[in-house]
Amino acid sequence: MLYIVGLGLGDERDITVRGLDVVCSCSKIYMEAYTSLLSLGLNPAALANLEKLYGKEIMVVDREMVEQRVNQVLLEAADTDVALLVVGDLFGATTHIDLVVRAKKMGVEVKVIHNASVMNAMGVCGLQLYRYGETISIPLFTEE
Repeated sequence: MLYIVGLGLGDERDITVRGLDVVCSCSKIYMEAYTSLLSLGLNPAALANLEKLYGKEIMVVDREMVEQRVNQVLLEAADTDVALLVVGDLFGATTHIDLVVRAKKMGVEVKVIHNASVMNAMGVCGLQLYRYGETISIPLFTEE
């Protein structure tokens, strides 16, 4: 099974209790690191904090892996529980919707665990979701 787990916006402690339970039970953990980063960054110390909390090694994946070579992850998820960690809430970007569609086409079961995103956080500025126009994603820059 493929679990796609939203991590929230802050640090390693923003994962939901349900998300933490799932991550701790999965055989393999991937972290998508191009649509956004946790506020603590993704340096070796930050990654070590995540791995310590989850008790698992985390493989950081880039845009190319998630968009072009994700079948490897989906094949693993057909045989064992795999988690893909996403900063914020996972359906803020079309990439993750595409991933769910691909998994379903391959017969891989998917479970989603939502979390807070920047869309929710705008409320602190007095903005309401229903009062502004279209939203776009600006992924992190890569050299390729």
